[in-house]
Amino acid sequence: MKKLESSLLNMLLVLTGVAVVMGGVLAFVNHLTEGPIAQQKEKALADGIKAVMCVNDLKVAKTDEVKQNDTKGKEMVFTVYQIQDAQGKELGAAVESTTMGFGGNLKVLVGFDPEGKILGYTLLEQTETPGLGAKADKWFQKGEKGDIIGKDPSTPLTVSKDGGQVDAITASTITSRAFLLAVNNAYNAYKTTPADAETGATEQVEN
Repeated sequence: MKKLESSLLNMLLVLTGVAVVMGGVLAFVNHLTEGPIAQQKEKALADGIKAVMCVNDLKVAKTDEVKQNDTKGKEMVFTVYQIQDAQGKELGAAVESTTMGFGGNLKVLVGFDPEGKILGYTLLEQTETPGLGAKADKWFQKGEKGDIIGKDPSTPLTVSKDGGQVDAITASTITSRAFLLAVNNAYNAYKTTPADAETGATEQVEN
């Protein structure tokens, strides 16, 4: 009996030791990858801002955090990047907006000109069904079936199935509605950015 207890104790000690070592290794690896991952995200955002604003030589003049409540009273947070060209001319803003799609969060970056018309968009995060909802990255671009470029969301954009003017992605109405809601919310955040919003430092978006 004592021999059995000893064996169990040894097994527990070995397993505990392995768990501690593995935990340390994972923590070390995580520490090593934190920097590169953060740099990759920053580059993706910088490239995204250029893409949605349709300008390469630009700078983020100001970064605002805007908080608004949705129709159910849930607080939403938007990041508004006020954009200028190299000469300091106001170009509008790029806005991060997140809604719930069919498969999870749908995070969109939308570019607006000073009048509020859509210059471009890109998806920063999406978990939609491949071949269906995932088509949102192309479907609403200029010249495509659901083209929203140049549109003014002061009248909210909706899919044609709901009486709107935008063709939904085939077999992905839920994703299309979520995407357009993200765009409409981004527009509202841009047009109602308060003067006392939380503001970050000016930064140059590198070429």
